[in-house]
Amino acid sequence: MNDEIMSFLRQLNPKLHIAAAIGWAVFLVVTLAALLTADLAATEAEQRARVDAEGLLAEFATQVRDALSMQLETRRSLLQATAAQAVAQSDPSPSAMLRNLEAIHGRFPEFDWMGVVNGDGRVLAGTAGRHVGDDVAASAWFQKGRQRPFVGEVGASLLSGPRLPADKPLQLLMVHMAVPLKLPAGQGDGVMVAQVSWAWVDAVLVKMQSALNARRQVEVMLADRDGTVLSGPSAWLGRRIDAASDFTEGGKYVAGTRTQLRLADGLGLGWTAIVRQRSESALAHVRATRRTVFLIVFVAGVLSAGAAVWATRILMRRLTTLATAAEAVQRGQQRTLSAPPGADEVSRIGATLAQVVGRLQTEKQALQTLNAELDTRVSERTRRIEHMADEARHAAVTRERLRIARDLHDTLAHSLMALLTQIRLVRKLRSRMSEGELDAELARAEEVTVTGLSGARGAIQQMRDNGVLDMGLGPAVQDMARRFGQRTGVVVTLDAQPPCSTWADDRAGTLFRIIEEAMRNVERHAQSSEVHISMSGSSSSAGAAGARSDLAQKAVVQVEDNGIGFDTAMPRPGHYGLRGMREQAALIGAQLDVRSVPGQGTSITITLDV
Repeated sequence: MNDEIMSFLRQLNPKLHIAAAIGWAVFLVVTLAALLTADLAATEAEQRARVDAEGLLAEFATQVRDALSMQLETRRSLLQATAAQAVAQSDPSPSAMLRNLEAIHGRFPEFDWMGVVNGDGRVLAGTAGRHVGDDVAASAWFQKGRQRPFVGEVGASLLSGPRLPADKPLQLLMVHMAVPLKLPAGQGDGVMVAQVSWAWVDAVLVKMQSALNARRQVEVMLADRDGTVLSGPSAWLGRRIDAASDFTEGGKYVAGTRTQLRLADGLGLGWTAIVRQRSESALAHVRATRRTVFLIVFVAGVLSAGAAVWATRILMRRLTTLATAAEAVQRGQQRTLSAPPGADEVSRIGATLAQVVGRLQTEKQALQTLNAELDTRVSERTRRIEHMADEARHAAVTRERLRIARDLHDTLAHSLMALLTQIRLVRKLRSRMSEGELDAELARAEEVTVTGLSGARGAIQQMRDNGVLDMGLGPAVQDMARRFGQRTGVVVTLDAQPPCSTWADDRAGTLFRIIEEAMRNVERHAQSSEVHISMSGSSSSAGAAGARSDLAQKAVVQVEDNGIGFDTAMPRPGHYGLRGMREQAALIGAQLDVRSVPGQGTSITITLDV
């Protein structure tokens, strides 16, 4: 079962089968097209649905506005009819008017208070005896109500201004209605006033919102002419709104508005009615359609991909057979390749592969024959190379022996020679020496022995560990010069320029030993106070008739001292330092130039082609 699953998965691998690659390509194209098409269609449908929802909510806002207008118009008409009846009755006294007002107040509890005000702004009568005698001449509703019927929202107090102060809760709002009233002679033209409680207005809005919620979940908001929200969600109460206010809260809601809530005769409060609905509810059907469209197109893409894979596998069956035969040739199971019959691309590819395989088989046979010959030659050359390697190892051992001999000569031989001379001197002259002179000679002999032992240890250490290969030529010479200065008190300066200072091969090690031998000669013979070491690189060029060609890069190492110098032409038997330096220079193909004049110091220059 697992093998069947793995085989099926391999058939779907686009790296292994062209049919799978074509199927996946079709699937991706169809899926991307489905995503793009579904997104464009859903976006367009959502925009249209949002516009339709906004229009519908605007109609709901119109219904809210008109319903509230009708309710307020009914109460204002009732107040106006009461005022007309008071003027027409036989007893137009305030007490008679008060009885009518109390009767209306009893039937319409939404009137929180009703009263009569004379032309001077003095309250003549009021239900429940409230506000009688108060002066309301400065109130906007009184001044406007004497001219024409007035409806407007004010605070709970008759003496408050035309709108609720910022520090008062919205629950204290009242709707004031005032109509002109003809009073008996001597009292002037007054007004009949009524206060409608805000709780009643809020109840009307809640009732209308409940009626709308029977079909969809909506929220109703009401704002006054100044943009202050009077009714609605708690988060919006008391907020000031304007044209830039986002009732949708970033797209969470769909909102519709209607402004200028007016009464039937043109009188108006200037209120704004807003009805909004959550986007999830308003656009739910559009988003469900979006998911359905995407699912349909996605399934169509999967089916198209499967059909493409199936059709491609059928069409490419001959190519699969050819690939299987080519793999058999590769594994060595067959030597020739048969071209598929036909004249299409697969047949042409098969014929070409058959020719290539035939030539490869012929060339393979020839290559096997050549390999046999080459194996024979390689065996012969290997024996010769092994013989040459033995000779090279012998030469290397010889060179190393010469180097060790030079190092021992430079250290141990000199010390032993000096020690031998000192011992012979003591033997010959001991009978003539005092005890103090004998001790002094023995102390000098001991000092020579210690010096020789230290030099021998240094030579052995140099043979065991070459710091040039680890640090490079420049740092190794600098460390040697530092130790030389500390040991002898001679001032040593070093001028090492790249790339000479960074060399770290065998030739750099040989250069280091030449410089070291030169410094030992300075310590033993030069009697100098200063030594200067320089390492630099230079290039030479040559040409003819204006042509120029760069020759080999050269490295120049120079050791100069200001010591007593010596005559280079005078033979120095028993001293092998200069000879050893020349031998080491010859090993790496370098030129050694020694220049010295008695009393004018010594200069040693090593020139090496890189």
